[in-house]
Amino acid sequence: MMSLLIRNLQRVVHVRRAPLRKNLEIARSCLRVGHFDMGVICINDARIRQLNKRYRKKDTATDVLSFPFHENVHPGFLPEPSFQDEYNLGDIYLGVEFMYRQCQETQEDFKSILTVMAVHGLCHLLGYTHDRLEDWRQMFDRENEVLWEINKTTGSALKPLTTNYFDH
Repeated sequence: MMSLLIRNLQRVVHVRRAPLRKNLEIARSCLRVGHFDMGVICINDARIRQLNKRYRKKDTATDVLSFPFHENVHPGFLPEPSFQDEYNLGDIYLGVEFMYRQCQETQEDFKSILTVMAVHGLCHLLGYTHDRLEDWRQMFDRENEVLWEINKTTGSALKPLTTNYFDH
């Protein structure tokens, strides 16, 4: 099992890292990527907005940004590292202040959404996207599978982030 680094670099919202770590370890096991390193960094609105503007050209805060370590990742295929140092999936940045505010507005449980967003970000690290309907279906199915495993193990009732993404 390689390392899962979870850092909380913001002080706006209380984040309990232990439950998030437990859920992400289940997710990593389900996705068969426990032998890869990855980082999860919790940040505030100002910092996630800065990253979103720089890398996505969107000058707004957001909930999750993923930065894969490997360039050519494809859904359903694990990266094939050449060296020990390349056993890294990348980093997930969670905009916890943004998420917390959204949860207040929608009456959703912040701790649950934190896990759902982290799993969503992990799927992005593995090449899943949701730009087109067929890509979304593939990502939705994978997220659903992972969240089902977390639910089975922990007794929670998590649902994929993009459940109604393409509904009209």
